[in-house]
Amino acid sequence: MHENSKSDVYAAAGVDITAGYRSVELMKKHIARTVTPGVYSDVGGFGGLFLPDLTGMKQPVLVSGTDGVGTKLKLAFLLNKHDTVGIDCVAMCVNDIICCGAKPLFFLDYIACGKNYPERIEQIVSGVCEGCVQSGAALIGGETAEMPGFYPEDEYDLAGYCTGIVDKEKIIDNKTMKSGDVVLALPSSGVHSNGFSLVRKVFDVEHSDVTSPVDALGGKSIGETLLTPTRIYVKPILALLEQVAVKGISHITGGGFYENIPRSIPEGLGAKIDRSAVKVLPIFDLIAQTGQIDERDMFNTFNMGVGMSVVVAPEGADRALAILKANGADAYVIGEIMEAKEKITIC
Repeated sequence: MHENSKSDVYAAAGVDITAGYRSVELMKKHIARTVTPGVYSDVGGFGGLFLPDLTGMKQPVLVSGTDGVGTKLKLAFLLNKHDTVGIDCVAMCVNDIICCGAKPLFFLDYIACGKNYPERIEQIVSGVCEGCVQSGAALIGGETAEMPGFYPEDEYDLAGYCTGIVDKEKIIDNKTMKSGDVVLALPSSGVHSNGFSLVRKVFDVEHSDVTSPVDALGGKSIGETLLTPTRIYVKPILALLEQVAVKGISHITGGGFYENIPRSIPEGLGAKIDRSAVKVLPIFDLIAQTGQIDERDMFNTFNMGVGMSVVVAPEGADRALAILKANGADAYVIGEIMEAKEKITIC
């Protein structure tokens, strides 16, 4: 279909149009996995169309989120593994919009690279599609931009955008939160996709061996552990919202506990986190020890093993834990809400 679209002059400048077409053909089978009933267009048009099912909704509200993978991509380049960072890209977006109760509808990705290697683009998009499947979103469009001279040939950047929907009366806010409510933790899969500039400095990843097994990491290498994709919490949270009144949700990303948990707490209240209850993953202990980073900074930079926090009434805590565990999130209690001037206290 693109026989007439070829430019030797453009190729001489470093942009291979035909490689772009090849990339699209390779990714189509992955995109097909993400198709949901609302998809109203094929990939390749100028815009992705989506027809949402508004049945039963009184006042539908669209919720949007956008994010990238950050310098975690440096690990993907180093290990030549490109099929998981797409999961991170989706996760960083859908985990944000689920905090207000929005169900993801569709996703778009943006890949900018120094040179378009179709097979590598396919690997990246396969990860994006896996993230979409995990979150129930459809990949309805995207862009691959070949930018020679701007990016090195073997490097790329990856960002995404998602839109979700929630009925206005079901938007999660903190208006009903009160002293005595319980803070639940949903475990992370690792560092997720935040703090990698510090992580890379601590381990000097570009100049050190990050591929050998490490006993402290259960025999996994530092590189493999760091490249573990971000956990997606959409399906457990949606299941929880169907049965329990949730008062607040926080996605623990850059800024760690100190920045993110307070974002879901109203003025006059604070979260008291039981430090001994937090199930810190071994990778964070290794980061702290290797980089000689104090605990305050660790909790102010990383998720420390908690990818998301949820606030519920004490009488609903046991039911909430059971629902989350039944849906793949082995949640546990890490604290409570109390009257306080400080939005968060870890002790």
